[in-house]
Amino acid sequence: MESSVERVVAEELHDAGAEVIRLYVAACVERMAPLFVGLRAGVHEREADLDFYVASVRDLWYADRPLVDVVERVGLLERFPELQPHEDGITGVVDTYAFFAVLCLRYALSAHGSGSAADAVSCGHVALTAMGMLDQNIAGAGFLAGERRLQSASVNGDASGLWDASVASGRERFRAVLGRLSRP
Repeated sequence: MESSVERVVAEELHDAGAEVIRLYVAACVERMAPLFVGLRAGVHEREADLDFYVASVRDLWYADRPLVDVVERVGLLERFPELQPHEDGITGVVDTYAFFAVLCLRYALSAHGSGSAADAVSCGHVALTAMGMLDQNIAGAGFLAGERRLQSASVNGDASGLWDASVASGRERFRAVLGRLSRP
């Protein structure tokens, strides 16, 4: 399964200005957000993490300027349980997709603060990898192709409809993961 960021998108990110990079990562993490927020909602003592995640996703959409506290945000995010080493690795469906959502935000915050195309490509790669896994586990799913299409749209300079499409895609992903949980 090819899950790396499309060459054209990666090249456009390397040639793009910081604002395009910030828009790209905001859209990527918006699509992944339901996989953290929805899967961790109601988990004891994670309320502050949920609030932080949601606020960070919201703030990433201010693509016209970098976040001034990005270093602090990355430091806080890196203390999330999802990014801590696990002796047995990550094996459960919920933990796997929550991990991908947190890692996506980690790269998005870094790219947003620095304008780094490399961090933006990493952010996109995480989203593609997660959607490739979801496709492998759901017959006939097209999440990977949808993510590729939305990533291409994110770098074309036209932001109209990008937020709406990203929110709708994120909800669809969340429903698919919930469907995996309800199978015997």
